[in-house]
Amino acid sequence: MSQAVSTVPKPGFSGFTENFPADIKSGFLVFLIAMPLCLGIAKASGYPAIAGIFTAIIGGILTPFISNSELTIKGPAAGLIVIVLGCVDGFGFTGGKDVSADMMAYRMALAVGVIAGLAQIVMAIFRSGILSEFFPTAAVHGLLASIGVMIATKQFHAMIGDPTKEKEPLRVIEAIPDSLMHMKPEIATIGFVCLGIMILWALLPKSLMWLKRIPPQMIVVVTGILLGFLFSLPASSRVNVPNNIAEGINFPDFRGAFTTGDGHLKNAITYIVMFTLIGTLESLLSAKAVDLLDPHRRKTDYNRDLLGIGVANTLSSIVGGLPMISEIVRSKANIDNGARSRFANLFHGVFLLVFVALLPQLITMIPNAALAALLVFTGYRLASPNEFIHMYRVGNEQLMIFVATIIGVLATDLLMGVGIGIAVKAAFHIWNGAPIRSLFTPNIEVSEPDASTTLVRIKNSAVFSTWIPLRRKLLAVSPDRSVILDLSETRLVDHTVMEKLHELEADFEEKHRKLVVRGLDQHHGLSNHPHAAQKRTAG
Repeated sequence: MSQAVSTVPKPGFSGFTENFPADIKSGFLVFLIAMPLCLGIAKASGYPAIAGIFTAIIGGILTPFISNSELTIKGPAAGLIVIVLGCVDGFGFTGGKDVSADMMAYRMALAVGVIAGLAQIVMAIFRSGILSEFFPTAAVHGLLASIGVMIATKQFHAMIGDPTKEKEPLRVIEAIPDSLMHMKPEIATIGFVCLGIMILWALLPKSLMWLKRIPPQMIVVVTGILLGFLFSLPASSRVNVPNNIAEGINFPDFRGAFTTGDGHLKNAITYIVMFTLIGTLESLLSAKAVDLLDPHRRKTDYNRDLLGIGVANTLSSIVGGLPMISEIVRSKANIDNGARSRFANLFHGVFLLVFVALLPQLITMIPNAALAALLVFTGYRLASPNEFIHMYRVGNEQLMIFVATIIGVLATDLLMGVGIGIAVKAAFHIWNGAPIRSLFTPNIEVSEPDASTTLVRIKNSAVFSTWIPLRRKLLAVSPDRSVILDLSETRLVDHTVMEKLHELEADFEEKHRKLVVRGLDQHHGLSNHPHAAQKRTAG
């Protein structure tokens, strides 16, 4: 037995004592990272800063008792900023001009969050965790990159002390030169110094990797506080949280959110769909990514994880918190810091609760510009040049789908942008020879050529839109039988299916099963990438 297998941590409560030292240490270090990010995400979303802390506390303390995901950290995510801000904007958010109107918009958005959380619970009950398998890879990456662009550009204005009044993404970008001309020197200095720290930490050479153990987010906070004192920043330029955590609790306004005649009902329905679908997709993809990073290769029950997220989102919105997901950056830090079980997530929530309950005065010293700098960097990471390079290497058509999704989101909205990306991908499939009907209905034949083998043959095409039924056929085969997937009669196998087949082969191997993919000898890749789409050239 390998060392990795022999030291797999005991699951759940049975391993609480054994895992305690590693989990509480990691929970503390993740708390240091999460605290400023939670505050910044809440403010960028049009919610009170304390709302982000509520979300992480509930996600940390509640979900470990529902989800079996051992290493994910639950909390507010930068990827949902655009959706939440769009929701409060639709309810009349003024960005601080009218405090009463802003509070009303916030409370109506909480009502939307409650319904979306309940919808996630229903999805979990009906085992909708499979949803993450549907969306094409390039479109999902394009969605996240476009969100990164919107976060970085919007928060850049706040980072230099000239928050833009523009709401449309392209207009926000156009307004950057004007904001640079009107930036406030003291605030911009704090913002650029804090952004520089994040960039410097990301570029640290291997010889200084020990410095990586110090969370740069906390260095940003401390630096921001010191510069704030140096410049005598007014309270309006610093974070505002109540001295008593209970004073930060706010309840949803269902009546206001679902009234007809003022556009509120349409806005509520739109963002219930957005919160539910995009929040669920982001959370499932993050949980899946964390499973791949888990040194012990433990597997999350995605339906159970979605149930935990749904319950926590419902409670979070009831008391005034943001929507939450399984957050990939904090989860990666959790793994790097040596966490062994889901209780590291719980400890990070407990540390947040203790800190905000006992030391709220420290939070009020943090300059808003420092938090904006964190989000500018976060947005950049979502839309970094490496994402474009990766898509180009996978294939020209993947890059075009990726870029089309970004442009679609920036020019329209999130759902429409994803729809544009999917439409472009479908157009490429038809161009590459996939029959239109095969994009909707898979042609799958299952046979048993001998006593120990099941042959699954697919004809016409194997593409993202028919991957779920193909996956079900493969997983339905009895565990004592080998599986052969014959793709020789396909005209096209797209990148999404190639990538997911690679993952499925690894899953079969871990379970000591055999999945053999054959029949691609008459196909050629649309690029040299191992997961590139495969098009048949003969026959």
